[in-house]
Amino acid sequence: METQNNGKLGERQASPAHSTVDLINEEKMETDPWDMPELKDTGVPWSALDTKGKVLRVVLSVGKMCLLLGFLYMFICSLDILSSAFQLVGGKAAGDILQDNSVLSNPLAGLVIGVLVTLLVQSSSTSSSIVVSMVSSGLLTVQLAVPIIMGTNIGTSVTNTLVAMTQAGERSTFRRAFAGATVHDFFNWLSVLVLLPIEVASGYLYIVTKLIIDSFNIQSGEAPDLLNVITDVLTKSIIQLDKTVISQIATGDPEARNKSLILKWCKTFTNTTLMNVTVPGPENCTSPTLCWFDGNQTITLMNVSVTYNLEKCKHLFVDVALSDLAVGLILLALSLLVLCSCLILIVKLLNSMLKGQVASVIKKILNTDFPFPFGWVVGYIAILVGAGMTFVVQSSSVFTSAITPLVGIGVISIERAYPLSLGSNIGTTTTAILAAMASPGETLANALQIALVHFLFNITGIVLWYPIPFTRIPIRLAKSLGSVTAKYRWFAAVYIICCFFLLPLLVFGLSVAGWKVLVGVGAPLLGLLIIIVIINVLQKHKPSCLPAALRNWDFLPLWAHSLAPWDKVVDVFVTKCCCCCKCCQLPADEETQEGKEKSLKEAYDNPAMETEREVEKEIDSQRDKIELKILNMTKL
Repeated sequence: METQNNGKLGERQASPAHSTVDLINEEKMETDPWDMPELKDTGVPWSALDTKGKVLRVVLSVGKMCLLLGFLYMFICSLDILSSAFQLVGGKAAGDILQDNSVLSNPLAGLVIGVLVTLLVQSSSTSSSIVVSMVSSGLLTVQLAVPIIMGTNIGTSVTNTLVAMTQAGERSTFRRAFAGATVHDFFNWLSVLVLLPIEVASGYLYIVTKLIIDSFNIQSGEAPDLLNVITDVLTKSIIQLDKTVISQIATGDPEARNKSLILKWCKTFTNTTLMNVTVPGPENCTSPTLCWFDGNQTITLMNVSVTYNLEKCKHLFVDVALSDLAVGLILLALSLLVLCSCLILIVKLLNSMLKGQVASVIKKILNTDFPFPFGWVVGYIAILVGAGMTFVVQSSSVFTSAITPLVGIGVISIERAYPLSLGSNIGTTTTAILAAMASPGETLANALQIALVHFLFNITGIVLWYPIPFTRIPIRLAKSLGSVTAKYRWFAAVYIICCFFLLPLLVFGLSVAGWKVLVGVGAPLLGLLIIIVIINVLQKHKPSCLPAALRNWDFLPLWAHSLAPWDKVVDVFVTKCCCCCKCCQLPADEETQEGKEKSLKEAYDNPAMETEREVEKEIDSQRDKIELKILNMTKL
């Protein structure tokens, strides 16, 4: 038997390239990068502790829980301050963008404006309220407001994607976190790609919501204050904003441009008095019977309102002699610092708390399905849980940003995070519906119809992309993007910049140029994209249907179908930047870079590799795991 083992070992050593491929394939079969990691308990078991040790562990656990709640509270408050900072920096610009009604008549431009405005103010609730104000004032019809509402749905999903970037330190954690965040993005983008053309062609969302409004005698109500009651104690002591200024700019009020968004007076009293007022001419009189002349002066009787300031606000910036931009930049830097710090500390605490039995219980509760044939029910329960939690925190950004690190550390699976994110989309619209019901009677119908458009848009999106497992395309797309960004982490920044800034700006610029330019430039690009997607799908599933030349992309230059050359460019750029900052170890970096380039060249020269994807996997699998398996074989 020993001779046979030696013979087998000799055969494997005779073909090192073949054995390497076998090891990679064996490793691929054994491990799945999307498997939930085991959170092992490295501490002393509870049964092995004495009384003092048990008391100490309980005290430490309670202390960690209190710290976790405190950091979570600071995290939510920092998101609120971040939204205020963005409004100070770009709020007036957002009002100017929404004021251009000629551009808003283009559905694509309206969609992009919704995305950009939500990115500027970092709050879909704020951007939606601006749209409601414009509709109520008659500057915008509900039909034109529908694409803007779709855009706000996309813009609000960037926050949790940015939160996922803070977990880029560990490759597998970043893969799961970024996929868990972008599954929300893909749902919103795919829903818009399907529903925007349907809305333009048929007015589906407008007609259905109009029927609902006309069918029910809806009374005004009160918008609830749930989590805001707790967070406002801190956030309102730091900054308070007069959000009506943005709406006034959007509705064309010239005086609003000179107003500051920083709220100075929290309590005011407005007194309206009927009095004589001098006007430029008879045409300015309130009525012919209330108009008379005194020499060269024209006098009329009209209501005059005078506002008296009663109580000054008590936040930090109430008496600061700084512009809105300066205050916004200060708050932006501080809120980002607090947000990232709290997120890192939350992840560290969760990693230390979710171990052993605690981890298995939580993972079982969150990820276990009901037995057949009721397994499908769990996803819909998760949607309801996501909607309820978002209703409590009154922000989809806060909820999705809170579950992103849980996905990263492996407590929540991508498949469970997806329905939770869908539920958060519904939860934020229910809050908007209740807020719209608090509107005055004359604006109630329009405000409520816009809120219902947002609600129906998300419900229709869920019907399209969730009930049938085959249609859950956002999960597959998010996993693919997560794998790419785990290997090339710089691609995460490229994704955010392109999808949320460059692409909307490009579409907006083409829309402003007119329909002819938009169709002339956009149609060929869209057609090329569709062709590439179809070829990729056929290459993966039906390569025999394609000509031999199109069964892979090898006929293109390497940089045109692989990120590996771009990764080398980024590595060189980062290395040079580090050297300029004197923060890199030159010998170690040069050795690592040379080793990386050498392994890359060897992998591409290896004839046993069939596709570029296998090449990249072979490079990643070099080092410890392969050496360990070879060592085990030699021991046989």
